[in-house]
Amino acid sequence: MRNYDRIMVNETGNGRIVVGVDGSEPSKRALAWAIGQARLTGGSVAAVTSWHLPVAYGWVPPADIDWEGEAAKALTEAVQAVAGNEPSVPIETVVVEGNPAEVLVKASHGAQLLVVGNRGHGGFTGLLLGSVSQQCVHHAHCPVVVIHDEAAAHGAA
Repeated sequence: MRNYDRIMVNETGNGRIVVGVDGSEPSKRALAWAIGQARLTGGSVAAVTSWHLPVAYGWVPPADIDWEGEAAKALTEAVQAVAGNEPSVPIETVVVEGNPAEVLVKASHGAQLLVVGNRGHGGFTGLLLGSVSQQCVHHAHCPVVVIHDEAAAHGAA
């Protein structure tokens, strides 16, 4: 795992594809797509996940939970599940504390492409929640590819 601040030292135009990975199926599909694109273009993949302490009035998070460690474990497992033991392209894993959309937008500086999954929230729910993919599409510093959920793409509820 690399610290987020170090990912920013990469030079612009180096073929780096940033992909948001939270362990969900849509994010795994986004990772698979990013790996395929990197293979085609001779690029590399930066698989990025974020974490932050849950906030609720009157609730104190348990001190014995390693939030960063749990996020790193989920990222490692997702990369392993998609890419296997010997990935066909260089894959860097990055764990960052912060809001997922803000982390990915910041990581998009100097990237060739940002790839994110979409969980299919739309209409009023999408407006109300302000999805990560929406925020990335509107604020990223490079082109963004949104990989849609297979069920949503086929019109299933």
